[in-house]
Amino acid sequence: MVIDWLVQHWMELAGTFFALVYLYLSVKENIWLWVTGFLTSLLYLIVFFQERLYADMGLQVYYLLISIYGWFAWKWGRDKSGKRKMPIRKTSLRLAVKLVGVSIIIYAVVVWALLKLPEIINIPASDLPYWDAFTTTGGIVATWMLAGKFIEHWLIWIIVDLVSSGMYLYKGLEITVILYLVYTVVAALGFWEWLKNMKYRDKSL
Repeated sequence: MVIDWLVQHWMELAGTFFALVYLYLSVKENIWLWVTGFLTSLLYLIVFFQERLYADMGLQVYYLLISIYGWFAWKWGRDKSGKRKMPIRKTSLRLAVKLVGVSIIIYAVVVWALLKLPEIINIPASDLPYWDAFTTTGGIVATWMLAGKFIEHWLIWIIVDLVSSGMYLYKGLEITVILYLVYTVVAALGFWEWLKNMKYRDKSL
């Protein structure tokens, strides 16, 4: 029975493993987070398709692309000695307002797509379109902010991860529920770690 369960859920387990490595590397500001993030997204793209979480599936495509962008953004943000030139930074009020506006637009588009596209392309409808769209929108914005090293991305992830945990519990993805609860805790720890590093950097300037 255990072996059958492992065989059935191997992709979810592998995705969970790479996701945990990704989390650790994110907190440590290690550029290899983008490689593990790419692998995580590739695996979960398939898992979410099988579970009819289409917005989350589409989000994994975005994560694949942003992982490539993030790798080069962080790589170019270093000098020849390998020292980081892209510092952790706070989101300005002006940028925050823009991000809220963009988030509203993304949410509306994703909700429309989840409600209408299944009929058009003849696939099963999304089970949780509004919550699915919420976590998708938050994930898009938070990952873009991570690529730019904006510290507030951790706070967005705390909210997104908690909502996602409820969604996956409803879908019976127990491993993924545990993963996202761990995500929530690590996001809180990541915020404090980045805040500490940012304060240390400011004192040393």
